[in-house]
Amino acid sequence: MRLKSAPLLLLPALLCAALLAGADDDTYAAARQEFLRDYTTASAMLPEGPPQDSAALQAYPLYPYLQAARLKRDLRLAPDPNAVDVRIGQFLKDNGEQPVGRALRRAWLPDLARRKSWSMFYTQYVDTGADASLRCNALQARIALNQTKDLAPAIVEQWLNGRDTPAECEPAFDWLRARKLLPASLVDQRARLSLAAGNFRLAQNLARTLPPEMAAPVQQWAALIEQPQREIDRFIAQPELSVEPAAQLDGWTRLARADADAAMERYQPLLDARKLDAAGASLYARAVALSLAWSRRPEALDWFARVAAGDVDERSAEWTVRAALWAGNWPRAAQALAAMPPSLGNLPRWRYWAARASEVQGDAAAARAVYAQLTANDNYYAALSSARLGQPFAPHPQPLTINTAVGAQIAQEPPFVRAHELLLCDLKPLAAVEWQSGVDGLDPAWRLQAVSLAMRWGWYEQGIASASKQGVFNDYQLLYPKPYDVAVHTAVALSQVPEDLIYAILRQESLYDAEVVSHAGALGLLQMIPDTAQRVAKRWGRPPPTRTQLFDPLVNAPLGSAELHDLLDLFGQQAPPAIAAYNAGPNAATRWLPDAPRDAAVWIENIPYNETRDYVQRVLWHSVVFGWRRSGEPQKLDAWLGQIAMPVIAPAPQSVPQPGGAPADTAPDAAPVPPAAQ
Repeated sequence: MRLKSAPLLLLPALLCAALLAGADDDTYAAARQEFLRDYTTASAMLPEGPPQDSAALQAYPLYPYLQAARLKRDLRLAPDPNAVDVRIGQFLKDNGEQPVGRALRRAWLPDLARRKSWSMFYTQYVDTGADASLRCNALQARIALNQTKDLAPAIVEQWLNGRDTPAECEPAFDWLRARKLLPASLVDQRARLSLAAGNFRLAQNLARTLPPEMAAPVQQWAALIEQPQREIDRFIAQPELSVEPAAQLDGWTRLARADADAAMERYQPLLDARKLDAAGASLYARAVALSLAWSRRPEALDWFARVAAGDVDERSAEWTVRAALWAGNWPRAAQALAAMPPSLGNLPRWRYWAARASEVQGDAAAARAVYAQLTANDNYYAALSSARLGQPFAPHPQPLTINTAVGAQIAQEPPFVRAHELLLCDLKPLAAVEWQSGVDGLDPAWRLQAVSLAMRWGWYEQGIASASKQGVFNDYQLLYPKPYDVAVHTAVALSQVPEDLIYAILRQESLYDAEVVSHAGALGLLQMIPDTAQRVAKRWGRPPPTRTQLFDPLVNAPLGSAELHDLLDLFGQQAPPAIAAYNAGPNAATRWLPDAPRDAAVWIENIPYNETRDYVQRVLWHSVVFGWRRSGEPQKLDAWLGQIAMPVIAPAPQSVPQPGGAPADTAPDAAPVPPAAQ
């Protein structure tokens, strides 16, 4: 085993090893404070006099980050940006291949483009494929520098996408237009790409530049996306109207998804008007069937029966099974499971349900054999299978072999030294980039050793993510730590919610990152939205938290567990809907409650949002692991075999953002379902 070569640090590696091995003497303490002071000043774009950097600061592993921050500031504030360009160019010669250099280049290139310093821009530009604006700036640079060989295909490649393009692309497109290299066929091609992406407004804008005979079908398809019911009614009322089959089906699918009753009402009239036979109607029936299944409507199975075998894709195969489970029609579920392709049917999810179908239909021996096979794995369906066998479940730990010598050597590598220092400086996004750079530079045989390094630093989210990328899930001692016991025990004392469930939600919500902020603005360990946290605090007679306080585990965990307690009360102490509500909101979870009691596993399987279904399954699995870790005993899972029912008294849920930060309502089945909930 070996490490790939890496740039040498300015500081001797022995000093790095002393810090990263956990030495009592923090060699970098003084330099770190000096760095933080000056880095904060530079990042805030505040001017300062000529730097008087100490020798210790200049030797500090993060000194290049300070230099880069100063260069970014000077680029904005200096009277002569050309002089700053020279300094940046020199910096990139020394650091351009490191994350700090790549980040500075990304910040510099737009400024060069704004100033039309095309020669410098083109010399420094590296196409990473991630930034369309910079790519179009590079096209502008080639035009300005008269480097136009094979330019047209490069611009056409940028043109042919269904998304709105940044303004930086327009000069390149104008260059094509001026040379008559952007014919109507390319405009039509892009319009259709935008239609396929659901971007009807871009398609409409493009259609305005097309000849009428090419524009008409594009505009018609855009209308079907914008107003599907209106357009479907028009096609029913005017059978003579010509419409592209793909456009009509797209509009119909959107109508069915938005309003299954409206689609069912129009189904036969549309077939009659458009003269569709059973084969042609199959895909239309599939769209209705899926919408009904997502709403757990009893008609779903009848509509799935109208779908031709060749039109049953993976999604409709899965939802046929779910609809049959919801209806209690086990023979139909077994039939749909048997028709699944092996790539789907052999997943733990569907093997479990095939066993359940066998059990219900009287073949207990076959069912028990499959359950026994599934319990050899570690996931939600393994735990369910154990419960069907009437046995408590114990996970199967597979501890990593930790090589302390390798770990110590990894810790001395420059990217990991920088990652650790950035972590200590609370610059976690930068630390994550350095970490990944370091992992990419490791011999593959050594990468797992980096997992224990991150966990040793208390960087749990990075350690768990790194383990997951390498397919490692079952070192429970390492990957299911309990670093917030004080906060969690405080939460248990307040809310009486079980410790195992609090830790399970904490792990799923934040991966132990007390400072994480979601895209929806949820904060901290249990991902509390500030408004929700304020309301919970008021209900529970606790001080209203500030945004900053929600990053404190001793504030966040009790409030999150209090919200979970309230959700458990709302749903009659039924954990699955309460967990679902924590992710998707109480309104959605209330809509999903059955009109008659349903098997808990059947109810969970029929959660229409893939994200929430996966979330509930993962939280339940995590709770098993934490319970086993806490007690050392196999876990009894009788509650997993219970029923989900409408609570006897269910207060109307308030329309409030949910604590976990998921959308208040999203399209059902919006994302692929992972094969197993690890």
